[in-house]
Amino acid sequence: MEGIATREFLAQRPLYSQDTNELQQYVELAVDWEAMHGLLFRAPATETATWQQTALVPAPITLAPSPIPRSSFDLVVSLQPTLNTLFDRISRDHDFLVSTLQSLGTSDEFTTRVFQMYLKQRLEGAEKPCVIGIHRSDYLINAGAELQAKQVEFNTIAASFASLSAVVGDFHRYMLERTGYKHLLKAGRITREQIPPNESLTSIGDGIAAGFELYGQSEAVVVMVVQPGERNVYDQRFVEKRLWERHHIKTLRLTFAEIRDQCVVDENDRLLIDGQEIAVAYYRSGYAPTDFPTTAEWTGRWLVEKSRAIAVPSLAYHLAGCKKIQQVLANPGVVERFIDDAETAARVRECFVGLYPLDNTSQGMQATRMALHEPHKYVVKPQREGGGYNVYGDDIPKLLTSVSEEERKGYILMDLIRAPPFNSVLVRNGEVVVASVVSELGIYGIFVSDGKNVVVNKQGGHLLRTKAADVSEGGVAAGFAVIDSPLLI
Repeated sequence: MEGIATREFLAQRPLYSQDTNELQQYVELAVDWEAMHGLLFRAPATETATWQQTALVPAPITLAPSPIPRSSFDLVVSLQPTLNTLFDRISRDHDFLVSTLQSLGTSDEFTTRVFQMYLKQRLEGAEKPCVIGIHRSDYLINAGAELQAKQVEFNTIAASFASLSAVVGDFHRYMLERTGYKHLLKAGRITREQIPPNESLTSIGDGIAAGFELYGQSEAVVVMVVQPGERNVYDQRFVEKRLWERHHIKTLRLTFAEIRDQCVVDENDRLLIDGQEIAVAYYRSGYAPTDFPTTAEWTGRWLVEKSRAIAVPSLAYHLAGCKKIQQVLANPGVVERFIDDAETAARVRECFVGLYPLDNTSQGMQATRMALHEPHKYVVKPQREGGGYNVYGDDIPKLLTSVSEEERKGYILMDLIRAPPFNSVLVRNGEVVVASVVSELGIYGIFVSDGKNVVVNKQGGHLLRTKAADVSEGGVAAGFAVIDSPLLI
């Protein structure tokens, strides 16, 4: 599928007002709509004001949708089932996982510990009725002669904001119909047809329910494994709501430490809480070392992993989402190891940018020299999710010259993707903010298999996160971005 020419795309984008006084009239309407439709976060916790523990604040959003090339959007949506299959096959290739992750050495303690738990699980022969993949593939639109969607990363654990993303699309449609964006739209147009439908509000709950059915115990429950003091509660509650209202499946919310304290594994490998069987443990936590401050959290996760309960993701899926896997996939012949059809493999590769190791191989040493010589062309990534960990620009030489050769193995180098900026309007903390922004598009993927048969393999909707153009990171929960929806051009 051919991409749209950059010049043509830029000419077709709408022009939004940057006059905050003129736009102030929309704030009350926006904030009230958010409150009425669950587009909310918990307020930041404080030790002095106990009432704030239950206080709610509007989620950070854009006032109007942001332009994305329709051809790029259609391409990555159509590609998602292929990526679901690719990463499922990676997760089942034990030799590939071992050889790839062992190349990290001891450079990353957290990934090493997850890897050792995976090996222990295999050794003990823990059997699971199925795998459930809740993925998200993230892209930036690279501005060359033609605009092309280039993959930033593939998330296999705790891919968030699916629910709130769909609600933001509803908000933008509402604002268009209610106001016509009369004072915001200075040139160009916005039509309802340009804001695509988004099934991400329901797809995750339906995917979990499909796996729940394969577990084969209708009276069991789902446990959503959450972080203590979670602020992004309502994005998660929409999943819980879907499970109950559509599938009549009860969901409990527990931290890993609470699983350690309240759950047991019986002689039949069933994970139980107060005698109630747990069919699925859906992780909205567990992707970073900060989620395991003590041995209690690791013990809680191991209870899930050694039991019959379906962990979402499985340990193999978690490891398949590591940055090192992403880097090795870019090597010649690796995608083709998992995808036989040459045309399909080529479509996957078209979304890749340059990815390089930073180890002591000849390729790694060359990449290190490249990064030191022209750091502004690259981003350095550790084996982390959640935002705030990547290293950019002048900070790259500082990092690479301060870590040991062994520690450097834990990072990869990636070509920097340069998306075209756009002048947008954000609503954060009840205030209008005008800014030059770039947007990162995520496509959710739902994959369910019993090991022999694929039960579900589909794209599950989309997320658009928009950040100031001069901010490198893009995580909403980490405070770098706002939730948006695409305006297809």
